[in-house]
Amino acid sequence: MGGALSFTLAALAYPSMLGVNTTSSSATRVIANTQWGPLTEGDRDFVVKVRAAGLWEYPVGQLGLKKGQSPAVITASKHLIDGHAALDATCRKIAPMLNIAIPDQASPQQQGFVNTLSADSGKKFDTDFANILRVTHGSIFNTIAKIRSTTQNTLVRILADQANATVLDHITVMEQTGLVDFPSVLFQETTAPKLPATDLTPPPPAAGQPQVVLTPPVNSTTSPPALPGENGGGTGTGTGTGAGTGTGTGTGTGAGTQTTAVNVTPGAAPAAG
Repeated sequence: MGGALSFTLAALAYPSMLGVNTTSSSATRVIANTQWGPLTEGDRDFVVKVRAAGLWEYPVGQLGLKKGQSPAVITASKHLIDGHAALDATCRKIAPMLNIAIPDQASPQQQGFVNTLSADSGKKFDTDFANILRVTHGSIFNTIAKIRSTTQNTLVRILADQANATVLDHITVMEQTGLVDFPSVLFQETTAPKLPATDLTPPPPAAGQPQVVLTPPVNSTTSPPALPGENGGGTGTGTGTGAGTGTGTGTGTGAGTQTTAVNVTPGAAPAAG
C-alpha cells in the first residue's frame, strides 16, 4: 500500500498547475466578468479539477465492481460511478458557459492511480482502493470548502455545493470499508507533494475530438442540479456554435461541443470512442 499511497500527495491542477497543498496569490485574480458573477483563476482551476477527478475515479469505480473483494468496496465503487457521472454532467454544462476548457484525459499522476489498481488483485486491491481514494478525496475536500466560501460566481457555487456532498459521500464509503489506514492517510494529506507540475496536470482537450462523457449508470440515484435558466427559470437565451450540439444561456453565445458518451476503459487513458 505504501508504494501506491506515495503517489497520492498532490491533486489535479489545470491549467495553472496548482497542487492541493500549494497556494497562489493569482488564484483570486479575476479573469472574466460573467453574467453569473466574477470568475477567478481559482474558480477556473476548480472546475477543471472536478472534471479531471471523474476521468480517473469513474474508471476506478468500474474496476472496483469487477475486482472488489468485499461488499463495502463494491458499494463504494457504485458511489464513485454514480457521483462522478453527475458531477461530470455539471462540469460539461458550465464549462462552455464560463468559457473554460476542460480536459478529456486524466493527469499522468491520476492515470498512475488507475494503473496501480489495475495491477492489484485480491485484498491488496481493496486496501489500495480505499486508501488511495480516501487520500485524494480528503485532499480535494479542503479545496471545495475554500472555493465554496470565496467564489462570487453562481455556477461555480452550484458545482461546489454538489462536489461537497459527493466528496463527503465518497469519503464516508471509503471509511466504511474498514480498510483506511488513518495515520498514513493523514500524513499523505498534509505532506507537500514532490512531483513535477507536468505529472499533476491533465492535458488540454485535443482539437476536433469528441468530448468524453461519463455515462450515468442505468440505476443512477444522483442527478446534477438545475442551473440558472433551466426548468423554465430565467429570461436569457443563447445560441450554440461549433460542431455537434451547442448550448448557451443568458445573452451571450454558448460554445458548442461534439460529445460522445463512453464508458472509460479502466487501465487506459480516458478517451472518446
